[in-house]
Amino acid sequence: MNRPRTGFKTSGVVRATSLTILLCVSLMLASSSRVVASSQTQQPPPDKAAAAAANPSDVASMDSVVAALYDVISGPAGKKRDWNRFRSLFIPGARLIPTGKRQSGEISSRVMTTDDYATASGKFLEENGFFEKEVARRVESFGNIAHVFSTYESRHKADDAKPFARGINSIQLMNDGKRWWIVTVFWQGEGADNPLPEKYLK
Repeated sequence: MNRPRTGFKTSGVVRATSLTILLCVSLMLASSSRVVASSQTQQPPPDKAAAAAANPSDVASMDSVVAALYDVISGPAGKKRDWNRFRSLFIPGARLIPTGKRQSGEISSRVMTTDDYATASGKFLEENGFFEKEVARRVESFGNIAHVFSTYESRHKADDAKPFARGINSIQLMNDGKRWWIVTVFWQGEGADNPLPEKYLK
């Protein structure tokens, strides 16, 4: 999720947006628009806010929950994001984890709750405008679990000719027999030394 992705390096900052998720999903961070990443993986406390009831159409299928993740973090400058909708896509205890290379060359990640992501990314998304969309996908599933390897592109305006960032959202999902839940969004942005392979652009 490209967000301050939060999608999506300055002064050790890994910016983010899944889903996007994966509403984001993003969230859904590992590129120039992502949040600050610590040098070590941190375990956050549980979300403070209880998730709102999900719109049934958002969580009825794997396709719809991934589409909702990207949609909920996207919007023009000045538009507030619907963070209750965002939280409703995630199972209690879900995590969003941007990873990327710091200026020191160290690879690091940050583990966030949905509340952490909303706090870290909300201002950036609303002030700068942010549109993230899925451009390719690979899915593996078994029983009630699924893994979506979702290639994203991030733009400040929906009609920008070129994205300012690209990367992959690794989204884990679960179906409890009633709906789909996002369990984890783990993402990394593309870089000059880490271009997206052609196989993940199809």
